[in-house]
Amino acid sequence: MNRRNFFRATGCAAAAAALGSRAPVRGAQTLRANDIVYLGPDKVRLSRLAMGTGTVGGSVQRKLGVDGLADYLKYGTDQGIIYWDTADAYKTHPSVKEALKSVPREKVTIMTKTRARTSVAMKADLDRFRQETGSEYFDILLLHAVTSPSWPQEMEGAMEVLAEARQKGIVRTHGLSCHSLEALQTAAKTPWARVVLARINPAQERMDGDPATILSVLREFKAAGKGVIGMKILGEGALRDKVDSSLRFALSQDCIDCFTIGAADRNELADLIKRLPAASQTAQAA
Repeated sequence: MNRRNFFRATGCAAAAAALGSRAPVRGAQTLRANDIVYLGPDKVRLSRLAMGTGTVGGSVQRKLGVDGLADYLKYGTDQGIIYWDTADAYKTHPSVKEALKSVPREKVTIMTKTRARTSVAMKADLDRFRQETGSEYFDILLLHAVTSPSWPQEMEGAMEVLAEARQKGIVRTHGLSCHSLEALQTAAKTPWARVVLARINPAQERMDGDPATILSVLREFKAAGKGVIGMKILGEGALRDKVDSSLRFALSQDCIDCFTIGAADRNELADLIKRLPAASQTAQAA
């Protein structure tokens, strides 16, 4: 039986319950999308839910157009979702710039991502990203879609530039988004990686390993004082018929500080905001 059929046969709730016996869960409290979380050793202030702009490489959100996506970001901010998730690869920086024309920069937390590997490329990206977004600094800047277990050696130049940018206040914290288990395991042991963006859901959709294995590595991050951001919570849409149980799974794991989901529009975002409190309560009751 393949993993997709296994999930359909057993259900997301059963998978979460099985993992729950091996993973710490949160105490009894109602968790909301607009809860304020302080991420990682640099205590970056953000909301529990991030507004993702990279579903299917950003193609879903780009359908809104530059102004439409900017309106989506402004709407979410009005609901207390102050965490904006963008990336060079998503081509959504222009919408961030448009939204910042009416949203005070200090009110929101902006995370972006780069595929730069060298110091020269990283310096160029920093300058370009600031121009494209209209922001002089970034709260979180990640090396994007890292797969190699040897990334600290291969990307040393880019890492040094980001470390220097953090000292200058151009970047508040840095880390990477992992797209392989080996890269994730390396990141857990690498002090430079202050935060990580990791793929996690109970169905192993668009993930880098089985949920129990990924959670064990994420617990290493937390034990080291690093920040953990979840992504692919809904399997990039593959779990659209399992939204509540997928949210319950993510909210029940105390090794996940916050997570990003790319809603297609403000209606989907409003629905997610509405679902989170009930999902957290049922997660704790399970």
